[in-house]
Amino acid sequence: MPIAEKESSIANSGPWLVLLAATLWGTTGTAQALAPTGAEPTAVGALRLVVGGAGLLVIALWRGQLGSLRNWPVAGTLCAAGFTAAYQVLFFAAVARTGVAVGTIVGVGSSPVAAGILGFVFRGERPGRRWVVSTVFAVTGCSLLAAKGGSVDVDPLGIAMAVGAGASYATYTLAIKGLREGRSPDAVMAVVFCLGGLILLPLLFSVDLHWLAQPRGLAVALHLGLVATALSYFLFARGLSSVPVATAVTLSLAEPLTAGLLGILVLGERLTVPAFIGIGLLFTGLAILALGVRRLPRYEET
Repeated sequence: MPIAEKESSIANSGPWLVLLAATLWGTTGTAQALAPTGAEPTAVGALRLVVGGAGLLVIALWRGQLGSLRNWPVAGTLCAAGFTAAYQVLFFAAVARTGVAVGTIVGVGSSPVAAGILGFVFRGERPGRRWVVSTVFAVTGCSLLAAKGGSVDVDPLGIAMAVGAGASYATYTLAIKGLREGRSPDAVMAVVFCLGGLILLPLLFSVDLHWLAQPRGLAVALHLGLVATALSYFLFARGLSSVPVATAVTLSLAEPLTAGLLGILVLGERLTVPAFIGIGLLFTGLAILALGVRRLPRYEET
């Protein structure tokens, strides 16, 4: 295959790799729901990052991609690792205070807006009208999907934490994209997630981890770390190389879509009519973006 055709094929696969990664992320809620009694959300988040970071490190070493760490930008690396860890803590804390519906929609739904702003300010990426349209569809769909009825006790601090989680996700995506330039995606993800795992490691010494001794608990931890983190971010890093930050974060809204469908099929949850409409809007928004990227230039930079 000619080099030009090979590069075009890789670029066209970018949005699909991000979508696949987000689909794997969407399994985390179901996995946590299946965990044994005593599995605290903070511990689950920390374990996900620790096990996932170890898995990504093994992948990088196995593929011989780690290379020298002497020329890495310290500030960018610490920024990516810090916000990766912050996302785990803020998101699970927000869900604990506001509930799954409000915490998820505010956290995940606010991230595309933050990504669009950050990508433009720091990288000169101009998302364009297609991103605006698809983001409106996807965020609206996410809002309807999260609306399961009943009264919701909105906690101001919880809302602030959820917004912080969304901003953290957008920020570490931006930082990872910057580190990705000129470096192996395996090395970037291994370094960032290992450092993030080290940041959260002390949390594991303050919680009860006896549930890990159960086969189901161990299976949940391994799935969250190796599949929903190591494998998913292995794919995400490759997709991010040819997709703008704002586009990647909007495509990541496939995560709540997957979580909603798994809730129906695996956990037996029953969704309202607005939630089903939300699923349709999410599909529409993601399709507009995924099918449109291949016909557009990779992105504009100034």
